[in-house]
Amino acid sequence: MLHNNIGRNDVAMRESAAPAYPIADFHCDVLWKLLKHEELSFDDRAESRMDVTPGRLQASQAILQTFAVYVSPRMTSQAAIWKSVDLFYEQVLSNPKMHLIRTSADIDQAIRNGKTGALLSLEGVDGLYGDFTMLRLLFHLGLRAVGLTWNHANWAADGVQEPRAGGLTARGGQFVDECERLGIILDVSHLSERGFWELADRVKRPFIASHSNAKSLCSHARNLTDDQIKALIAIDGRIGITYVPYFVKDDGNATITDVLRHIEHVAALGGTKQLMLGSDFDGIDQYVQSLRHPADVPKLVEAMLKVFPEQVVIDITSGNALRFLKEQLSTS
Repeated sequence: MLHNNIGRNDVAMRESAAPAYPIADFHCDVLWKLLKHEELSFDDRAESRMDVTPGRLQASQAILQTFAVYVSPRMTSQAAIWKSVDLFYEQVLSNPKMHLIRTSADIDQAIRNGKTGALLSLEGVDGLYGDFTMLRLLFHLGLRAVGLTWNHANWAADGVQEPRAGGLTARGGQFVDECERLGIILDVSHLSERGFWELADRVKRPFIASHSNAKSLCSHARNLTDDQIKALIAIDGRIGITYVPYFVKDDGNATITDVLRHIEHVAALGGTKQLMLGSDFDGIDQYVQSLRHPADVPKLVEAMLKVFPEQVVIDITSGNALRFLKEQLSTS
């Protein structure tokens, strides 16, 4: 178990100590945007059309950014998944400011070198078609987190917007077992509530909701009930507060104060050590006011500092996420 001052120690490892609140973001859709718009590139020239850029990550002192492979339900071919992974290597990792995260040692190396760690995740396993060989190959290429579904049903499970509200399929349960064997983190952000509880009963390792908020504050199906939040807290999983406006406030007219309310709510349930951030930048076309890209996140940090002790803010901005990864990823 790592000590609670991991955030402080990791900050000290930076060549530059300011600002004092490095950011770990557990979800963005850069790869989907690059896949959809081939004319775009992951560079600072694309700021007019990309939320996440290398310069903005550096400006926010981003210590970790998770890049999700998302393939539209209308485009669920294996080729699109491989193309997305290729974009991760050719566009993201080719940038000298980024560092691939596959092991806990990679996190330390990225911090020492003042780079942003890049973690690869998969948002929905539709395009795997139950192929575990493909999962293992993706793992070898760096895949370290997987969400079984997007919003609808697939061969593995039902998503939150599937009308029948089912859980895991038999093959989906086997897939969960294989992810656990490999050491791939399971992500329930899009999973149906029944699927959530079936997965919770099945797994031995803690899991995450990479980009979900509190349903008691905003009724969107993608958000978590208090019982789900408490279950994640109990197993020392993680809850990534997201900036999707209609996950923050029912009318979608959300401010940073509204985002803060979700953070406060999870904290009040006992989750100060399980909170993290999961922006969903580049996967949205509506924004929380004054929170449009990574360089705006320090404004959220300022809001948190008004209601939480500094160490709690450090934990939420990066300490909790890094501690979780160091416990769940292999050492080499």
